[in-house]
Amino acid sequence: MKRRAVITLLGGAATWPLVARAQRVEMRRLGVLFVVTEESAAPWLAGVRAGLQSFGWVEGTTLHIDLRFGGGNSERVKRYADELLAMKPDVMLVQGVVGAAALQQTRTSTPVVFAQVQDPIGGGFVKSLSRPEGNLTGFTDFEYSIAGKWLQLLHEAAPNARRVLMVINPDNRARWDGYFKVIDELASSLGIRPLRAGVHDAAEIERAIAAFASEPNGALMVLPDATTTAHARLIVDLAARHRLPAIYANLAIARQGGLLAYSSSVIEQYRGAAAYVDRLLRGAKVSDLPVHASERFELVINLKTAKALGLTFPQTMLVAADEVIE
Repeated sequence: MKRRAVITLLGGAATWPLVARAQRVEMRRLGVLFVVTEESAAPWLAGVRAGLQSFGWVEGTTLHIDLRFGGGNSERVKRYADELLAMKPDVMLVQGVVGAAALQQTRTSTPVVFAQVQDPIGGGFVKSLSRPEGNLTGFTDFEYSIAGKWLQLLHEAAPNARRVLMVINPDNRARWDGYFKVIDELASSLGIRPLRAGVHDAAEIERAIAAFASEPNGALMVLPDATTTAHARLIVDLAARHRLPAIYANLAIARQGGLLAYSSSVIEQYRGAAAYVDRLLRGAKVSDLPVHASERFELVINLKTAKALGLTFPQTMLVAADEVIE
């Protein structure tokens, strides 16, 4: 190589760091707090990541994601909320009522996007669905009135059930009262005696279901919260062991062996949440992002589980189902 060419090349090399600095993209930070286990949250997290990627965010290059999984433990969720906020995220994404409450209690000003929150106004997370105030907005999956639909579907699937055990963590009183007000009003007209199981962990779930199953003609309604979601596999196994028909508020549980489920698409909520995260990272304000309510609900029926329980679904239910697992 000629000496002049070498000098030119070296001279150009001196400018390389400047060019690299000019092209460097600012790394943004997202904190993600799931109330359930990492295994339970895996498909939802995949939806978030796919959504963010579709908006041009590259994890590790333009976006850093800090993850925490509470495993159904509310105290752990609160601790993780503090840990994530200490990392100075630009935006937080949280799951459920427990997650949203943990962030709200920190009094942070960081923008927060929630998903899977029932009754965000009644829960005190927002004052208006159309124009949230404060720093929280997100996606709500259903109102408490849907509990009536769950009870009706369970009655159609298991018409001989005269006792139904409602399984849910009792700590959120607004949610507890909201669901049971609807259930209590409808149950008598269906000839059903509603019973309540307030559970916090696997041991309490096992004891409650075993005690309930000691009498005949029973069925389960597994209401949605972090505890029932974190222990969904256990509940499905217990329902099979005690031969109890059960309805769930998570479509994935019916695909994993639950008898039937009726709900909105949780993955769609998290894809929507990814869109809100994208807009906030690009400068949008929380007040400009209305709380979005699910509009489409799906019914999933598991015929294999029905056969094991000796149940036959009415043809009308099979026709109405969005998915039938054989």
